Amino acid sequence: TTAAEDKVPVFKVKAWRKQGKPLTEILSKYKSVKADLNVLPFCSQFIPMDVINYPNLKSICYHPSLLPKHRGVSAISWTLITGDKEAGFSVFWADDGLDTGPILLQQSCPVEPNDTVDTLYNRFLYPEGIKAMAKAVNMVADGTAPKIPQSEEGASYEPSLSKEELQHVNCDQKAENVHNFIRGMDSAPGAWTFVNNEKVKLFGSQLWTKSKPAGDEVEIEGLSNKGIVHSEGLLIPCSDGKFVNIQRLSIGGRMMPAANYGKKEESRESVQMTDDEKEILVALKSIWEGILNTKIENSTDFFSTGAGSMDVVRLVEEIREKLKITVQNEDLFMATTFKEFGETVVVKSRGGGNMEKKQYSSIVMHANNMDISFPHQLFINGEFVDSESGNVLETVDPNDESVICKVQCASADDVNKAVQAAKMAFDCGEWSKMSARDRGMLMYRLADLMDQHKEELATIESIDSGAVYTLALKTHVGMSIDTWRYFAGWCDKIHGSTIPINHARPNRNLTFTKKEPIGVCGLVTPWNYPLMMLSWKMAACLAAGNTVVMKPAQVSPLTALKFAELSVEAGFPPGVINILPGKGSVSGRTNPSHPEIRKLGFTGSTGVGQIIMRSCADSNLKKVSLELGGKSPLIIFDDCDLERAVRMGMSGVFFNKGENCIAAGRLFVEASIHDQFVKRVLAEINKMVIGDPLKRNTQHGPQNHKAHLDKLVEFCTIGKKEGAKLECGGKRVKRPGFFFEPTVFTDVEDHMYIAREESFGPIMVISKFTSGSIQPLIRRANNTEFGLASGVFTKDINRAMYVAEKIDAGTVFINTYNKTDVAAPFGGFKQSGFGKDLGEEALNEYLKTKCVTVEY
Repeated sequence: TTAAEDKVPVFKVKAWRKQGKPLTEILSKYKSVKADLNVLPFCSQFIPMDVINYPNLKSICYHPSLLPKHRGVSAISWTLITGDKEAGFSVFWADDGLDTGPILLQQSCPVEPNDTVDTLYNRFLYPEGIKAMAKAVNMVADGTAPKIPQSEEGASYEPSLSKEELQHVNCDQKAENVHNFIRGMDSAPGAWTFVNNEKVKLFGSQLWTKSKPAGDEVEIEGLSNKGIVHSEGLLIPCSDGKFVNIQRLSIGGRMMPAANYGKKEESRESVQMTDDEKEILVALKSIWEGILNTKIENSTDFFSTGAGSMDVVRLVEEIREKLKITVQNEDLFMATTFKEFGETVVVKSRGGGNMEKKQYSSIVMHANNMDISFPHQLFINGEFVDSESGNVLETVDPNDESVICKVQCASADDVNKAVQAAKMAFDCGEWSKMSARDRGMLMYRLADLMDQHKEELATIESIDSGAVYTLALKTHVGMSIDTWRYFAGWCDKIHGSTIPINHARPNRNLTFTKKEPIGVCGLVTPWNYPLMMLSWKMAACLAAGNTVVMKPAQVSPLTALKFAELSVEAGFPPGVINILPGKGSVSGRTNPSHPEIRKLGFTGSTGVGQIIMRSCADSNLKKVSLELGGKSPLIIFDDCDLERAVRMGMSGVFFNKGENCIAAGRLFVEASIHDQFVKRVLAEINKMVIGDPLKRNTQHGPQNHKAHLDKLVEFCTIGKKEGAKLECGGKRVKRPGFFFEPTVFTDVEDHMYIAREESFGPIMVISKFTSGSIQPLIRRANNTEFGLASGVFTKDINRAMYVAEKIDAGTVFINTYNKTDVAAPFGGFKQSGFGKDLGEEALNEYLKTKCVTVEY
């Protein structure tokens, strides 16, 4: 379909050869393309050498193992079955052997304890494999692609697992071996054994780490000990005394929860469909026919037709692409016939439950060569509603100063309604009854939806905040998606501990702690990374089990409202998420002062943070975390990699047009390289493309809003008056929009305003230091009330580690800058605030610890 749109010819070839000889007609069509390079996705041994060797640059092939290990068609399965701790893929030069050609590149990933073929494929082999193939093609084009001969040391060639006898699992061995075999066959073709003398396929294997549960005993082939059917599945006792738990069974092609084995199956009620939903079934049938190559009836079973693991992945992806509906692999496992799966997909199209899709008013626009839409009302209790006051906010495109739309502006009454909805959801709503794992599944689903809409989200972020589109796609949106997936994984891993205390003789005592959600949490986020700051705070908050009332920045609320729309589609219960655009003086102050809000998370300026902290104390002593201003020092020693220091130093200042809380607010450059450093920076600034943030070559977009642009002009005026040398910039760009020239100041002395205060813009402030004792330099770097981030560039590891120890900042970068990750805690010291976003520590901001003591 994509090729047809681009007028690229497509040849669908059923066979390349007959009786071992290439088909002349097919070979002729192939040669007519006149390709320089042939790229093969797996299985080169089925392609004639006439095809492989014809292109000028020959052929390269993707293989899902770390060659030379696991050559052959079932490579991923054998990676798991043999218990490899590392999986991966190879791109190699195809030859006439069985995956034996020279290696071009390889990439690996760790094998997680419960990985299956599907999870490895979805998490790494597919997404990273596509990137690697693109990289490999570029290397071939550039003439830099290596040809590394495969060693025969460690080489292995295992058979295809298509034969039924090879799918038979021997349960009379160590639990790890049984688990590895079963997950190596998951989701297809499935490992099988006999349970109560009935042939059964086993799916969803996990190593059991809990105590032995009560349940119904069953006979398992080859075992003297009985298996146990219990509330979480089928427990298999293994030869080492450990257990493997099976979550799903397939009997006669019919999939069922293992916990239901031996129980009477409840009848399934048919889903009543609208005409539009019947059209979904028509499209779904076409997808099934394309994958399975057979006529589809209501009774057609997906797996009985011979479908395999990759077919499941393809089905899920095609449904997402063509029907815009997100389903999971498990949805197919539990409804394998077309009729049942079709009903599941229809229910998913309704937002995950048997409810009508909610209608609401949206702004529809065409921007960035795509149609985009987003709500413009408040989001309270699962509904988009107008403000009680009737007030609205105008949102302005910083690129051309035009009004994008008007958004409803929350009043104090609206905040109170949202808080009551959030409290109801927390105390007695569906959210309060949901298991932690189900909570995580909702968050994963939301992340998937954000991923599907990432181009639209990045476009909205760009027109609303001025972020360069390519950066918005990678960071503003990309890191937001990563954050939701990261914290989704934490949902069922939050736990307390047991503590030995003195016994009350003659009785005994047991003390344990519980990590519990706090309740209704208020979040107030800034305008520089609207969606990412929402995600950093809200993902941890919801993973902990809380509910949210969130106020996005007044000047950039649009991606928050689009996010609210996606949360409905993901199936979040009403009241869990509430989004209220508004003025800081009204809704922004109501959040910290509301008596029913028990936690407040804020990112913004230090001055506003101080006001919020007072309000939190005066209202109900609510827990508070603050991520505030910064004036982050970046120290560059003369033994650094100067090219890297210039590149990373510029990124540290100009990233996201300087609207970055951890921006390098002041650079300390050693005198011996100072002039050279400045010269290189100025040369690079001259190359920067300033302009429309939606254009792909733009590197520097507009500032977020007019008031901030004016503050940057004032900041530079003060710097010049105090005697700092303005090397470049310092003024507004002469064009429509809130554009400010990238700016460099040198000869900046410690007492100057621009050396002490945060600009929050694209202004590089450079001070010299001379070689000698490091202590005076550390004192200068720490001589600020901020302590958010810092950096040092040097090849001397001892000096780098000493600076990292002595710098008073929550984050220290060594020979890099701006390198944040969802797993790394983020937060500052001193007047940069307290508390952490991201990483495991972020969860503690939204949890309370309860201590329980039992006497017995």
